[in-house]
Amino acid sequence: MLYFENDYSEGAHEKVLKHLIDTNMEQLSGYGHDTYCERAKQKIKEACECPDAEIFFISGGTQTNQIVIDAMLQGYEGVIAATTGHVSGHEAGAIEFTGHKVLTIPQENGKISAEELKKYLTTYYGDASYDHMVFPGMVYITHPTEYGTLYTKSELEEISAVCHEYDLPLYLDGARLGYALASAGTDVSLTDIANYCDVFYIGGTKVGALCGEAVVFTKNNMPKHFFTSVKQHGGLLAKGRLLGVQFDALFTDSLYFEIGKSAISCAQQLKDAFRDKGYTFYLDSPTNQIFIVLENEKMAELQKEVVFGRWEKVDENHTVARFVTSWATKEEDVKRLIELL
Repeated sequence: MLYFENDYSEGAHEKVLKHLIDTNMEQLSGYGHDTYCERAKQKIKEACECPDAEIFFISGGTQTNQIVIDAMLQGYEGVIAATTGHVSGHEAGAIEFTGHKVLTIPQENGKISAEELKKYLTTYYGDASYDHMVFPGMVYITHPTEYGTLYTKSELEEISAVCHEYDLPLYLDGARLGYALASAGTDVSLTDIANYCDVFYIGGTKVGALCGEAVVFTKNNMPKHFFTSVKQHGGLLAKGRLLGVQFDALFTDSLYFEIGKSAISCAQQLKDAFRDKGYTFYLDSPTNQIFIVLENEKMAELQKEVVFGRWEKVDENHTVARFVTSWATKEEDVKRLIELL
């Protein structure tokens, strides 16, 4: 079988594994208080050009979203997100489980706009009874989005400006950030994200690590006793070194950025092939996720040899299928899939 189901089917990049093996027998302090976590933090600060950043490593994406959002919100506040946002639909109500409501606003191809955000906030505060409702306490976006689309620098700047106007922190979910930064034509850099966002995370789980995400607080705004909050939520590893060692490897010699380029290259080859063979794109994603409209019978036939995702129903006879490349996608697998198409 060929696997184009997601970007976390494999284990870890060989350089990450080698670093884990090479450091395996070193005796280090626990809970992230070790030399490799500190070294990785310094490398991330340099990559972000944000020397005052505060960084914390957490085991996974859903844990990160839940912990960061819960720690930054007051008990009476909710988080604004796109209707298609990950926290809105694919985290089993993890945010609501902490007592905070996800306040959804319209999206286009996975992205919210400054205009829609401003409209929501104006309507909210224009209601004489707004203090009877859930207060908007922060704004959540993903880059890339659930549809593999990207924000532009100007869009981030505009959203950030609205957030500042209403004193709302802007939080960017970077589960697939490596693929966003490697995408051809993007004008958003890691430095831009650090500049416009109050907090974001650099995804490791989907970009070459066994597990782990690096949360970056950019405005000297890490919540008080954040370490304790992470532990209280069950997101703190005793062997915190496992995360630090991996991010130390990922941010050595630009590995994180290079392996993202490999996934984008493979995705582009597939997109060209889909286009040449007359397939219909659901939307045009510039990253490592490809969304194709397939006839149900053709999809069933293809699934005999290829593992990919069923995304959403179009009509009784057609379904949106998602094909995903990753840092580990092999050139020969791409060629084989193209032959099958």
